[in-house]
Amino acid sequence: MRLLKRLLGDDSFKLTTFDNDSAPPYAILLHTWMADQEEVTYKELLKGTGILKSGYAKLRFCSKRAAADGLEYFWVDTCCIDKSTSHELSTAINSMFHWYQRASRCYVYLSDVAVPEEVTDAEAFRISWEQAFRRSRWFTRGWTLQDLLAPASVEFFSREGKLLGSRILLEQEIHEITGVPTEALRGQKLSEFSYEERVSWVAKRTTTLREDKAYCLLGLLGVFLPPIYGEGEERAFKRLEEENKRRMVPAFYIQPKRMAMRYKVPSMNMIFGSLRPTAP
Repeated sequence: MRLLKRLLGDDSFKLTTFDNDSAPPYAILLHTWMADQEEVTYKELLKGTGILKSGYAKLRFCSKRAAADGLEYFWVDTCCIDKSTSHELSTAINSMFHWYQRASRCYVYLSDVAVPEEVTDAEAFRISWEQAFRRSRWFTRGWTLQDLLAPASVEFFSREGKLLGSRILLEQEIHEITGVPTEALRGQKLSEFSYEERVSWVAKRTTTLREDKAYCLLGLLGVFLPPIYGEGEERAFKRLEEENKRRMVPAFYIQPKRMAMRYKVPSMNMIFGSLRPTAP
């Protein structure tokens, strides 16, 4: 994996590649993407360009926050992955859940949640951002589901960089917004939730590419699946179901009764049908 490090006395960053198991402690920025032309890409970071883009502010935020937590390195998906190579993109898609699990800190940057500067009272502070927090786009995107559940620790920040709270502190609000059980938010093993239930957590979320509706579930299901963009959402979910069944077979033979109770694998119609939008 590639990690970012801020250069001393400069407003620029250096990329360093590490083996997954030998990477130093690092932080991760969790966010929703702006328009492509506003995000800093891998190639722009290598060339030292992109500093005037809006997305550069998110790099500065994560760097500053990581340093405050005693971390030298951090990871941001927009510029730590070379998305121009299909092999690297496939590897990243199947590795991100693991990278999130290993992160020392994960910061959710909510660009659509603002906090007035003049608010000082604790109760007034919470009132000032709670409604915007509940409406935040971050909770509507497919890929942010694994951002929410994979890390051991998740902290939420306003667009000004003010700490709003942790996943644990805000678990009731997050449960009401997302429908994800509080047990999962507290770190209960995802394998203890049925396949059908985990798939249902993404039902109301959206992705830019249709196939990503299935691919964003790979880490939550513990499944490896090469992405095939262009195959369509239904085919992607069918491959996901088939791979999950193959993964379950060895465990089923070891503990058949326990596995049968825990995993009720639904048919493709049940899964895909639950993801279709309801009529307005």
